[in-house]
Amino acid sequence: MAEQTAGGTATAAPQVTIDAPRSTGRGGPARGRVPQGTLYRGATGMWSWVLHRITGVAIYFFLLVHILDTALVRLSPEAYNAVIGTYKTPLMNLGEIALVMAIVFHAFNGLRIILIDFWSKGPKYQRAMFWVVMALWVVAIAGFLPRQLMNLFADFH
Repeated sequence: MAEQTAGGTATAAPQVTIDAPRSTGRGGPARGRVPQGTLYRGATGMWSWVLHRITGVAIYFFLLVHILDTALVRLSPEAYNAVIGTYKTPLMNLGEIALVMAIVFHAFNGLRIILIDFWSKGPKYQRAMFWVVMALWVVAIAGFLPRQLMNLFADFH
């Protein structure tokens, strides 16, 4: 903001104050006041965001490795077969379980995010939708896990 003064132009900075929350005497903010600062304070929205990012990065790295190991078939079929052979271990079986769990959560949570963005009541019901996502995830994984665990235990025998 510039003001005209007798000696020229002076710039006045807007004055901004941030009120600190009133104390109740017990070290916390007064009732009815929302603490200033970050939007998330460990609620379902924050954990959904964190899990969505972690699963997204994990899926990205899986796809990167998958593209690289598939490209080996053009360079050397023997090298490709050797790499694929290392995938048939109990450790990689656990990795497959974790990958499917990540993909299923990421997919269901992605649909939840779409609903929050494009449905007018989405933000209001985002917490309930998170628990629906978790319930759907548990059902989907419960259908997948027994067969995969049978494969894992068969690798030990």
